[in-house]
Amino acid sequence: MGRYVAGRLLQLVLVLIGVSLTVFVTMHVLPGDTAQMLLGEHATAAQLARLRMQLGLDRPVWVQYARFLGQLAQGEFGTSLRDNQPAIADVLTAFPVTLQLTVAALLLAIAAGLPLGVLCSLRVGGAVDNAVMTATLLGVSMPVFWLGLMLLLLFGAALGWLPTGGLMPVGMAPPRLTGMTVIDSLLAGQPALLGASLRHLLLPAVTLATVPLAMLTRITRAEMLATGALDHVRTARAKGLPGRQVLVRHVLRNALTPVVTVVGLQFGLLLSGAVLTETIFALPGLGRLMVDSILSRDYPVVQTGALFIAALFVLVNLLVDLSYGLLDPRIRDA
Repeated sequence: MGRYVAGRLLQLVLVLIGVSLTVFVTMHVLPGDTAQMLLGEHATAAQLARLRMQLGLDRPVWVQYARFLGQLAQGEFGTSLRDNQPAIADVLTAFPVTLQLTVAALLLAIAAGLPLGVLCSLRVGGAVDNAVMTATLLGVSMPVFWLGLMLLLLFGAALGWLPTGGLMPVGMAPPRLTGMTVIDSLLAGQPALLGASLRHLLLPAVTLATVPLAMLTRITRAEMLATGALDHVRTARAKGLPGRQVLVRHVLRNALTPVVTVVGLQFGLLLSGAVLTETIFALPGLGRLMVDSILSRDYPVVQTGALFIAALFVLVNLLVDLSYGLLDPRIRDA
């Protein structure tokens, strides 16, 4: 196991180097002049040249990349070109918002997707199965930005049941402890703040949860059907074991391994793909920070954000791989 973990950590280093190279090259081939965007259209040629020299943008790309790797090896991520703050500070400030949204969406997807998948596997071809499979197909096919706008217009603008955006109402904010308003409201022990934060989180979380919910439902159903047809399950039923015991111990437990894999992948994808939801609901998360930084050519923040997301993605999948041993003793003993 130790060798396996060491190998995955080495893979993490290689992945981060590949991500950094891809992002670095991509940002430098995009049209636009960083110095011009920072100084404005009325800047003189001398001012532009001086700023390019100060930022190191007048050097070859490979020299800039080597300098970036050297800073990264020392734990330095650079300084934001927009606000002159450490790039890692900007990323860590925005990340809790994205993490809160991602966790809420994933919990909603798991809480609804697993029971629906199990229910459909027990009622194959029935009315419930057909209705759920049709709904999940719509959930996978529906564009997230369109769904978010429709939910916002219906429940926010038309009915007025839920807020239309933001993290908290104007003038209300819990003490910043973790950066996640729900957790901070709980720690502050203020029910009013907790209720307000949950109301603001509900619509974006439902919007982001649609695709993973549909995928989890369909995969759970398929794995339950495949596992239920295996020999050891038929033997357990032939021995007269209660149906619930067969379902939980022999079918569901074996079917969870691929489901956990999908959950791990979806967590990483939601972290990196929440930009549309954050934009629609005006959430100051990591996705919006990355888009704003790309548009303003803020190289340090873009590179830091991309490396941060890539590292989390690989670490989450490492934890998913390690969890297989808890679900399947055959993997643990291999």
